[in-house]
Amino acid sequence: MQALLGVSRTIDNVNIWVGRIAAWAIVVAVLVSAINAIVRKVLGTSSNAWLELQWYLFGAVFMLCAAWTFIANEHIRIDIVANRFPRRVRNWIEVIGHVFFLGGFCAVLIYTSIPFFLNSYASGEVSTNAGGLIIWPAKLLILVGFVLLALQGVSELIKRIAIMRGDIPDPGIGGHHDAIEGEVERLLSIQKDGPGEGLAAGKPQTTAAPQASRNDP
Repeated sequence: MQALLGVSRTIDNVNIWVGRIAAWAIVVAVLVSAINAIVRKVLGTSSNAWLELQWYLFGAVFMLCAAWTFIANEHIRIDIVANRFPRRVRNWIEVIGHVFFLGGFCAVLIYTSIPFFLNSYASGEVSTNAGGLIIWPAKLLILVGFVLLALQGVSELIKRIAIMRGDIPDPGIGGHHDAIEGEVERLLSIQKDGPGEGLAAGKPQTTAAPQASRNDP
């Protein structure tokens, strides 16, 4: 198991490194957008290449930072039902989700992205917009992004199995996700018991002072 955990750490380090570098594309995209806006307002001209470069940069952030986001467990999740289960059941939900849903999804996207990229590269595909950029780098980002995400899925699966075996601690225990779980439970209690009792269990209620009537002395 230690060898597999070593593989997991290597995958994590690669995706963290790639994600941190790709995140700087946001700064570049902001600068490109600002310069393009200034040129358009001052000189009355613009370029489709600059606009498409912004799309490329934002696409790079989205695809290349997805695995990094997965490491931090910051993807959007619907945990209202899962949080009602014991932690052991949730661990099995994670394993099944990694293998069948994330693994299957990434496998399909990688399989279809390979010819999608190769055909574009072989033909030298260029944007149909006047003065646009070549297309194959954007399609390559799709392939690379899902390869990195699939590798991170393998890493998360290794770590989840190690957690279930007791080889490593569960990073979710005592962290901010437990705080989120507590907030979800409080909201469910509000829905079940009514707003009065739910609010009483959370923040103290304040009552407004009665307004005086115009006829009061």
